[in-house]
Amino acid sequence: MMKDLIEYIAKSLVDNPDQVEVSEIEGEQTSVIELKVAKEDLGKVIGKQGRTARAMRTILGASSTKAKKRAVLEIIE
Repeated sequence: MMKDLIEYIAKSLVDNPDQVEVSEIEGEQTSVIELKVAKEDLGKVIGKQGRTARAMRTILGASSTKAKKRAVLEIIE
């Protein structure tokens, strides 16, 4: 569910939605969601001073609280 949410947000932001890759590594308490986008779209996902990335992490945090599991977003270059 959280993986799909991040994928939807990322595809809405970038110019090349077909190059968005989202993978989820699940642990007992924590899920790590890795987001990979095209090199030219990296700035759009991060945003000015990291605002867009911070907003995505906030949404992910709210979603993970509802699921009673901790989630971490990592943006991979």
